[in-house]
Amino acid sequence: MSIEHNIPSAGHPFRLIRVLDKMIFVDLLKTVGAILLVLVIIILSQKFIKMLAQAIEGNIANETVFLLLGLKTIIVTASFLPAAIFMAVLIVLGRMYQEQEVSAISSAGGGFFSLFRGIFLLLIPLTICAAALSMYAAPWAEAETQELMHEDKQNADLRGISAGRFSEYSNDELIFYTEKIDDDGLMHKIFVQNKEDNQIGIVNADFARLKMLPGGLYLVLENGERTKGTSGQKDFIIENFREYGVLIENNPTTLNLNSQAIKTEVLWASNELRDIAEIQNRLNTPLSVALLAFLATPLAKVSPRGGIFGSLLVAFGIYFTYGNLQRLNYTWVVSGVIPSWLGFVWLNGLLFLIGILILIQSYRWRWLWYSIRARFF
Repeated sequence: MSIEHNIPSAGHPFRLIRVLDKMIFVDLLKTVGAILLVLVIIILSQKFIKMLAQAIEGNIANETVFLLLGLKTIIVTASFLPAAIFMAVLIVLGRMYQEQEVSAISSAGGGFFSLFRGIFLLLIPLTICAAALSMYAAPWAEAETQELMHEDKQNADLRGISAGRFSEYSNDELIFYTEKIDDDGLMHKIFVQNKEDNQIGIVNADFARLKMLPGGLYLVLENGERTKGTSGQKDFIIENFREYGVLIENNPTTLNLNSQAIKTEVLWASNELRDIAEIQNRLNTPLSVALLAFLATPLAKVSPRGGIFGSLLVAFGIYFTYGNLQRLNYTWVVSGVIPSWLGFVWLNGLLFLIGILILIQSYRWRWLWYSIRARFF
């Protein structure tokens, strides 16, 4: 009896993910993570220094600093993810060209599309991640940041008070001093000097608390004496009180979120040019991830004898030009210089065209055509 039908085929079995794909995937993932970590640390370290300076001045609370740092991490990650992928593809493929790994892959029957396959296996989840970050996570983080900053600004006077030190409030019209502050906020032995209607008032009290009332932030004093009059005259009024309130801050401000902090679904329903430009800017983040990776693949082979960093100068020149044009295009959409429907289409189309031209220059159009026809037709 023939058993030929039990013998496995000698041909190549179909595999959804090949060994080469895994190698490129792992190398790219490690490189993207390392580059993104470095970029985020550099940017956040600068922001952290500014936050510490504001915390020292009392503009933001100490416990808010690390919360703001976490929110800024989300925003910075969303902004620099396309750049990290662009540099990672350049470095990984550049190293493969330098170490003749691409030549070995070509001699084994793998070609240009084998590289693209491994790269885009990573780009699919990263593009989805970039879309989630730019469309939802980053706007939420920006809104939370502005709310925290606004709340801290409203409560800045509360943090400026400390025992044994004179403090000035209300544009230097109020001077305050206390000897001791309990853990629950109760102050002991208070001195206050304030101005009302060109008259100077001096208040001494045994106890005081800060309270947010409908008119603003008040210092409510208990068991004290108040002296009021005009400097240089004798018509001073001296009175004792059981409870007396001194207005510290009467300028509560309303929070107005900028376009970067507005929810994406709200922007979709808006016809304002600024909102249209912002939603296009958010959509451009995941799109630029794919376009920059596509551009970096042939750029890694532009100057193969230059080593890993042989084409980085050209690549970064293109990237920074693209980034500047993005900001310029945002201004053009907001000001109505270009139609809102055109948006970032022309810019991304230009980047895609540059990628095609570099691809043709690197691999020659005849070889590309034969490769495409052999694979798909």
